[in-house]
Amino acid sequence: MSNPTQLSFVSLQVSDLTASGKFYTEILNFKPILKSPPDALVFEQRNGASFAIRKPMIELSKANLLGWGVAVWFGIGDLDTFLEENGEKISIVKDIHSTPFGRILVISDPDGYSITLQETGKD
Repeated sequence: MSNPTQLSFVSLQVSDLTASGKFYTEILNFKPILKSPPDALVFEQRNGASFAIRKPMIELSKANLLGWGVAVWFGIGDLDTFLEENGEKISIVKDIHSTPFGRILVISDPDGYSITLQETGKD
């Protein structure tokens, strides 16, 4: 019997790689790998699937709503601390609330992708 399929890589196409790079590094605290491809920014991951942002491969302005029907979740330490440090720098889609998977906060990135931050514990 073969091994089950596992998620290996997730990439979001962004309209401005520099602006989105600042959002993911300065707000969400991702650390880029040193050897990202020229049209992308790949981030370090300790375990699980890799994550990257990249210049578009399609005409993003023709899409009605980027990421519609796709949920991207990132684990984060403490949501209250995150909001204290970044509340004025982010766009909140849905405030902190409890789910069967723990407390979450939904924000949008510079292109309007909804990003769910799942509290993984106090830092």
